[in-house]
Amino acid sequence: MTTSSSSLPRFLTRKGVPLWRDVVVLQWVAQIISALLVLGFLWFFISNVLTAAEARGLGLGLNFLRSAAGFPIAESPVPYDPSRTFGYALWVGFLNTLKVSVVGIVLATLLGLAAALARLSSNWLVSNIAGAYINVIRNIPLLVQLVLWYFAVFQRLPAVHDALALPGPIYISQRGLYMVGPQPTGTFGVWLLFVAVGLMLGYALHRYLLSYQVRTGHNRYPLLVGLLAAAGVALLGWFAVGAAPLQLTTPVLGRFNFEGGVRLTPEFAALLVGLVVYTGAFIAEVMRAGIQAVQKGQVEAAKSLGLNPFQTLRLVVLPLALRVIIPPLISQYLNLTKNSSLAIVIGYADLFFVGRTIINQAGYAVPVFLLIMAIYLALSLLTSAVLNLYNRRVQLVER
Repeated sequence: MTTSSSSLPRFLTRKGVPLWRDVVVLQWVAQIISALLVLGFLWFFISNVLTAAEARGLGLGLNFLRSAAGFPIAESPVPYDPSRTFGYALWVGFLNTLKVSVVGIVLATLLGLAAALARLSSNWLVSNIAGAYINVIRNIPLLVQLVLWYFAVFQRLPAVHDALALPGPIYISQRGLYMVGPQPTGTFGVWLLFVAVGLMLGYALHRYLLSYQVRTGHNRYPLLVGLLAAAGVALLGWFAVGAAPLQLTTPVLGRFNFEGGVRLTPEFAALLVGLVVYTGAFIAEVMRAGIQAVQKGQVEAAKSLGLNPFQTLRLVVLPLALRVIIPPLISQYLNLTKNSSLAIVIGYADLFFVGRTIINQAGYAVPVFLLIMAIYLALSLLTSAVLNLYNRRVQLVER
């Protein structure tokens, strides 16, 4: 006697199919079993690693970060001395990495755009020079380029007492580039609050006037108004805090080196130039592909409206090309940030360099490398998230 599916309990069937034959149920069971196996393997692997590390005296605790570092850092954007903790030293290394990454991304983008436009130029000489730059730089390892820039260029500059003097004044020597620059004073932190408020106000005005312009068709210059509002609040704060938040200082040659002004160290300069030149070649190809993806009809329509070449590029070609450029551009920005870890070969005190020094001093290799990995991962994810938000804003919305 055959038992019909209708005689089975309802919780054992889905539209007359038993659970042990239901495809959906079988897929869920397979997923759960797979997840348990993966979690079990991870638990087994991690527990064995922790046990082995403890047995060898390589604990994963972070209490050592509170100990005095005991080593100097040649370049620091914030006050630092050897009595500071290991944690503070890592913070200095992170700030150095962030500084070279942000400046490098901006300069590499500008260089890449210029090289892409030169590559697309109708001038034979300009186009081939840009093509040679792109093809040569992309096929030489970045490590080789950094060594070349540092030892063959910046270390070959004249000594301090024979420094090259340029108008400004600007002095260039083996110990870096010195120029007139601002130095923060005691009121700088308070003034930054005014700057932050001005930026938020300017952005709010920009968004409001932009939406008003879309609704009514009347141009209220949202970008100009937003910039003026931000600048106005910053200027108001400059006078409201009392003493000037920044004061200009001029470099003066002392007994052994220049004193005062703003210094650009040879290590930072070599790393920055190497990263910008190398990444700019890849960005140039990304931008060239994005510009060529814009339909010719769009360019012809812009010309028919009487726009000159610069207006056509700024108002038509680049906004349309951004929809193609941004996704691969994110990868290049992330590569530049991660490639900054090669600074260890030229002695720039980035995050990885400081981490290696801490390992040599304290011996906590595993936790230090885990911290470095986590910081790079967080920095990369934050960069990707910000650029992906902008990418979604510029994409065409289909209805």
